[in-house]
Amino acid sequence: MKLIKLFLVLLIVSPALLMCQSITKTGTTVGQFLKIGVGSRAAAMGGAFSASSDDISSTYWNPAGLARISSNEASFNHVKWFADINLENAAFATNIQGFGTVGAFVSVLTTSEMMVTTIDMPEGTGEFFKYNNLAVGLSYARNLTDNFSIGFNAKYIGENIWHMKAQGFAVDLGTLYRIPIMNEFRIAASISNFGTKMKLDGRDALNIKPVGSGDANLINTDVEMEEFDLPLLFRFGVASDIIKSESSRLTVALDAIHPNDHTEYVNTGLEFAWNETFYLRGGYNSLFEKDTEKGLTFGFGLNYRMFDFANVVVDYAYEDMHRLNSVQYISLGLKF
Repeated sequence: MKLIKLFLVLLIVSPALLMCQSITKTGTTVGQFLKIGVGSRAAAMGGAFSASSDDISSTYWNPAGLARISSNEASFNHVKWFADINLENAAFATNIQGFGTVGAFVSVLTTSEMMVTTIDMPEGTGEFFKYNNLAVGLSYARNLTDNFSIGFNAKYIGENIWHMKAQGFAVDLGTLYRIPIMNEFRIAASISNFGTKMKLDGRDALNIKPVGSGDANLINTDVEMEEFDLPLLFRFGVASDIIKSESSRLTVALDAIHPNDHTEYVNTGLEFAWNETFYLRGGYNSLFEKDTEKGLTFGFGLNYRMFDFANVVVDYAYEDMHRLNSVQYISLGLKF
């Protein structure tokens, strides 16, 4: 219990201390795909989802939200990012009575083929390469009391570009507390991507150099690549169901985020539900973030009982990226 209390103090105090820092470290972390949100519902709400997490997408936003799953859930997510970048995510979670909720997830980012160019051949060498990322993880969450839940992710992270690769491991930690006022007021805190440094390694780091005045003597040299941190994210969020009746619900949410590689920002969002079947969502992503391209978000969802034993969930989200045009999210889920 003392360990849990210490963890809660760190979750609440650490972001406050870090937000006092004025130095940003833009471009100093690897695994940037880990900052792409997973789940159309959360994306449509502007990424203000740490305190609203109660479904399978909690594996990304706040693993403590998985404790609110009462049966089984599976989801498949597609994100059409800019510059021909695509992110695919699949996740599954099940509630084990008396033990908690366990889950697993995998995210894969891929790009289209790009030409290999050199100083001598700026138009291309005739070769092509791809860049891709992978994250695979396991999740666990449980309710410690009727109103308080805690959750964890443990994940492997890999980056590949042509003949080079980098590998690392990380954990995500989250808490969620529900207060029975204003229908339901929720407070959440989470830490994402706390883990090892990553360093590219592979045959492209090898360099052949001549020794002496001639070209007869050649030696292989290995270029020492620098290690970089993962994109650590501290989230603190609140949410409330300001309207809640038998047929309708309106939830408002706000998240304050401190990244270790950029300035702090705030996400805001809302969700209107009709009979918990049809949903309309909107929000604003990255308020107060310096030089951001993100902005307004909106989307909709449908939760329909198609089979006697399962509900089919379909969600869509659109995010304005200003000069980078837009990003679209599509999710398909199954609750059974």
